[in-house]
Order: sequence, then C-alpha cells, then structure tokens
Amino acid sequence: MVPLPQMFAYGLQHVLAMYAGAVAVPIIIAQAMHLPIEDLIRLITADLFTCGIATLLQTLGFGYIGGRIPLIQGVTFASVGPMIMIGTQHDMPTIYGAIIVAGLFTFLVAPFFSRLIRLFPPVVTGTIITIIGINLLPVAVNWMGGGIGNPEFGSITNIALGVATFVIVVLTYRFGKGFIGNLAILIGLILGTVIAMFVGITNFDEVGKAQWISVVQPFYFGLPVFDVASIISMIIVMLVVMVETTGDSIAVGEIVDKKIGQKELAAVLRADGLSTMIGGVLNSFPYTAFAQNVGLIAVTRVKSRFVVAMSGIILIVLGLFPKLAAIVASIPNAVLGGAGIAMFGMICASGIRSLGKVRFDSNYNLMLVAISIGVSMIPLAAPHFYDQFPSGAQIICKSGITAGSIMAVILNMLFNGFGYKTVNEGNAAARKYRHFTRFKGYPKHFYQ
Repeated sequence: MVPLPQMFAYGLQHVLAMYAGAVAVPIIIAQAMHLPIEDLIRLITADLFTCGIATLLQTLGFGYIGGRIPLIQGVTFASVGPMIMIGTQHDMPTIYGAIIVAGLFTFLVAPFFSRLIRLFPPVVTGTIITIIGINLLPVAVNWMGGGIGNPEFGSITNIALGVATFVIVVLTYRFGKGFIGNLAILIGLILGTVIAMFVGITNFDEVGKAQWISVVQPFYFGLPVFDVASIISMIIVMLVVMVETTGDSIAVGEIVDKKIGQKELAAVLRADGLSTMIGGVLNSFPYTAFAQNVGLIAVTRVKSRFVVAMSGIILIVLGLFPKLAAIVASIPNAVLGGAGIAMFGMICASGIRSLGKVRFDSNYNLMLVAISIGVSMIPLAAPHFYDQFPSGAQIICKSGITAGSIMAVILNMLFNGFGYKTVNEGNAAARKYRHFTRFKGYPKHFYQ
C-alpha cells in the first residue's frame, strides 16, 4: 500500500497509458456497424466502466477469481475481426450472445488450461516477454507519427512532439527522485499535452459536447442472441486470449517477483472469463490483460497491485462521467507515442533479462528463441501476409504475440521435452543431467 495521493497519481498514469487502446475497439466496432454517435459514446462509456470492474476483479480478487497481481484489463484486439464478421452477418445482440458464452467457456476451462503452465519454463517465458515488447513497439511508433489514418501522419510537428515527450520521460526518470521519478510517464504525458496545446494540436472540442453523467444500461441493444457459429468463433478468440494472458501474467510475475503457478494462472483466467461475461451484459467486449501496462510497471518500479486497483476505480468514474473521459481522450497520439517508446522498450529489456538466466550451451535454446521471435515478426513486417488464410487461422497468425508464443511452446516441447529445466543451474549435477517434471502415468524410466 502507498499513500492515497501517490496511489491516485500512479493509477492515473496507468489509465493514460492504456486509454487509447481501450477506446479503439468501441470506435472500430461502431464504425463497422454504422452506429450513430450516441451509440458510439454509449459503447465507449460501457467499455471504460467494464474495464474498471475487470481490473478490480483481477487486482483485488475474491475467492478463486483474480490473480491479485497488478494487471490492468482492457478489450482484446483479437476479438475485433470476429465481432465485425458476426455483427455484419447478424446484429449487436448476436455479438453479445457469443461474448457471454465465450466468457463462460473461459471461466470453466481455466483450471484445465492453467495446467499448461508447466510448458512455460524460463526460455519460453523470456522469449514471450521479449516478443510482447517487440510487437508493441510499432504501436508506439504509429502513435508518434500521429496515428494511423491521420492525414498529418509523419509530420515534423508530430514527430517533434513525440520526441519532446520521450525526452521529458527520460530526463524525469534519470533526475527525478523517489515519487517524482516514478511518475516519469505521467509527467511526460501532461507536459507533452501542454506543448501540444501551444502548437495547436490538442483539440478539446469533444469535451464541450460530452455529457456530464452517463448510466450504463445492461442489454441496451436487446437481449442476447445465441448463434452457434458466432459462439464458436468467439471461443477461438478466447483461446487466443488465454495464451496471451498467460504470457502477460508470467511477465508481470517476473517484474514483481511473484511466482505464477497453476493456481495463480487459473485465478487470472477465471477473472478474464467473468469480466468477458460482464462485458456481454453491459454492452462491452471480451477482456484480457493489457500488455502496454506491463512495461509501465517495469519503468516505474511501482509493483503494488493496489495502484492498479486505483486505475480500475478511475476507469469506472470515467465510464460514468463522459466529460472526464473526453479530457483524457484529448491527449494527442504523438504524445502517447513518445511515452510508449520507453514503456514498450522496457518490456523487451525485461524479456532479455529473463533470457539471461537461461543456458544456451549444448542445447537448442538459441534456435528456439530465434525462430519464435522470427515468426512473431511476420505480421509486423508484412501485415497482409496471412490474408488468404481461413478467418479462424488469421485470428491466431495475425497476432505476432500469439503466433510467437505458440511457436515457443511447441519448440520447447520438441527440443527440451516437457518441463525441461533451462535455467543456468549452479551445481554440477544439474548441468550434467536433464531433469523432467514428473507426470502421472509416465513410466519411471522416462525421467532417467
């Protein structure tokens, strides 16, 4: 626990870092479904409100639900394609019917999926953390340019603004002491926005148009419709989400020095499932851990889960008061990009640090890391590479994080067996022999 003023400042920093990603999905869905502006605002406020509830479930937890680690929750981008497909073929209630069932599926299979944690030794987790950082860096670069679709993308003004924000973050991080140093990202975002106001980039017009209070109405678009094909496609999305959540949970565990085992992972996945069901009821979307904020924890070194719980409270307030949400939305993309470079780069650095504990001599670990990162780079280097694949395969392949993570797990099983210890052990016996995690039902000689 930290003092309340500091907790609020740190929590607001997390919200500002993830806000653009949180509101992007409602905007994309509303545009694809040709919804009026009133419904778009309703989707955004419902999303923010549910983000807050989901974050509280994950950070504070109750019973066997919630990992009780500093994970902020947001809408998964893996669901965008399938939701657009379902919405254009059917309607919004069919989308929400599929989301509710997929959330229930995730909740029920969480304890079984969590057993796969044994397939994530340090060589795999370090690779996945590095992949997460690499795949997020292009997001920061696009933000710094002004945002994809911006007619001024790549202008000198946008890039200069992003660089100025980045310099502010670095200098604050280097010379700020204690509390101030930990707020490097927040200070960079605030001062960057102030600079943007002077150069005429920041636009507060939407603040005046936004309502003061908005109440989230369950089933606003009608009672859910349960279509089998739509449900199957959304369940595939949630399987992808569970893989990504596993990687994010392990990454956070590495940063905050908390071991994420089978029990902890099951609790994290249950929270994802319950949050997704709540999202279907409150006109929102499937939820997962936001990898962007993993980097923020690494930068600030503030590891308290109660700080992220405060972020959840702030998100709930933003969902109830659209004017406040509009103020946050006025932060220019270029400013977010300048801060994002530092945050996402820190995730890469955390992955490299984890790989520093791994043995690379007399084994296949170097090839495992090389191939996994290479596969994760395909959608970054060629975004249309998988366009001819079936839609179900595209959900997996077009996410560099998911494809790279799956490849790392498969190669680890191929090269090292199940549960092979890849950490650089300190004793001669450990260096000489392979050690396998005991599986029930396997003959004794399997381990020798």
